[in-house]
Amino acid sequence: MGHAGMAAAAVRYLRADPANRSRGKSAARPVVEALPRPELRCVGEHERAPVDQAEFRRVLGNFATGVTVITAPGAPETPSASGTLVTPAPAPAPAGFACQSFSALSLDPPLVVFMVGRTSTTWPRIARAGVFCVNVLGADQGELCRRFAVSGADKFAGVAHTPAPATGAPRLTDAPAWIDCTIHAVHPGGDHLIVVGRVEALGADADAMSPLLFHRGRFGELRA
Repeated sequence: MGHAGMAAAAVRYLRADPANRSRGKSAARPVVEALPRPELRCVGEHERAPVDQAEFRRVLGNFATGVTVITAPGAPETPSASGTLVTPAPAPAPAGFACQSFSALSLDPPLVVFMVGRTSTTWPRIARAGVFCVNVLGADQGELCRRFAVSGADKFAGVAHTPAPATGAPRLTDAPAWIDCTIHAVHPGGDHLIVVGRVEALGADADAMSPLLFHRGRFGELRA
């Protein structure tokens, strides 16, 4: 598969979810196909710049970032070939992961962006949901971040959350700020995917604590 083929595989058009129309919603929720894990690299070995990966991480680690948890509701049930829902089955568990690579992107329309590794096991679940909530973490929530940074555990055990108003994605109760989004577009970015979200609702605590920061491999906080 060449570069054009990989780009075509990575950038997917959103599809309308017929289940939303049957529930009487005025606008259909977009559904994004989870991208397959690529066997080929986006950049050939002969095209690589002479940059050591360890040095790349060391230098870029000097850029302090905020810390978020990206969450999504469990993927909805899908119709069988006969058109009936596959039942019975336990309610799908919500998905979530700790994310530093989050940023505002556009004011009009309101868009945000985050990056996720192409080998992530959480991303396909978010893609199937078609929506996500960005939970901005506060200075005392380093342990919460660590919980969502691991794989294979029940990340939501003991974590209070409520459905975000527009999408139903988990909104972590103690997060100082949250941004509720539908997936707008997905683009390839080397060994990561660039996920663009359209903001449907958002909010923040006026008396929120200082933000949790990540700098040189450690958590920190903003001090006046």
